[in-house]
Amino acid sequence: MNKTRAEHLPIEKLCPFEGHPFKVADNEEMDQLVESIMAHGVLTPLVVRPLENGEYEVISGHRRLHACKRVGIESVPAVITEMDRDAAAIALVDSNLHREHILPSEKAFAYKLKMDALKHQGQTCGQVGHKSRDTLSDSESGRQVQRYIRLTHLIPEILQMVDDGKIALTPAVEISYLTKLEQADLLETMECEDCTPSLSQAMQMKQLSQAGELDMDTIFGILTQLKPNQQEKISFKVSELRSYFPRSYTASQMTRDILKGLELLRQHREQNRDGR
Repeated sequence: MNKTRAEHLPIEKLCPFEGHPFKVADNEEMDQLVESIMAHGVLTPLVVRPLENGEYEVISGHRRLHACKRVGIESVPAVITEMDRDAAAIALVDSNLHREHILPSEKAFAYKLKMDALKHQGQTCGQVGHKSRDTLSDSESGRQVQRYIRLTHLIPEILQMVDDGKIALTPAVEISYLTKLEQADLLETMECEDCTPSLSQAMQMKQLSQAGELDMDTIFGILTQLKPNQQEKISFKVSELRSYFPRSYTASQMTRDILKGLELLRQHREQNRDGR
């Protein structure tokens, strides 16, 4: 059983968990936390573990620590727990997955961090999938966890597009199977054409990549294909067309005659062009 004790620790003795995946940003949420600490102090102690050099590694409370530094607080309440690196990594992930706003990249590297720690402890990937389930959703299966872990194979620029909501999770997983060079080519094409791949396009690129047949020209050809939802359509209300047709005409009869009329117009234009 881990030994724990509560103390007030000086800020300069605290260091962030090496390689922790959760971003600490100076945003609106951080501003609110700073205001709360200024008004009420640190209500929830940080969780830390002692290091051999006399410092303490933060397991839970990186955002609180950052807020305290902004406020100018010199010491914070902390629960000191003696544990090894693997146990600390697991605790860090579990203590942060309850947050309301978690980016896909944060989940990706958090699940990978926990998976590596559990593997180092001798546990199986199946246990990782079950035990790493997001506490915000009971439906986050082991398979879904593995999808998030695949995102760690994306180059940073494409992973940022996933965080920004420009690329959905499922196509991003397919893109993660492309080589780094292929992903760089894809990124350049997306930027030039101002588009992102659909799931079917991402799957197509993955298949070509695995066959060694994916290059810049192929990526361009795939991305510039019109998606079904990009097909241009012209629509009219029946009421707008009613005055041009007999009252007994149905919508399909109107469509038929409109197309016939357009065909006659095309033929007339061709005759005029040929007669010049």
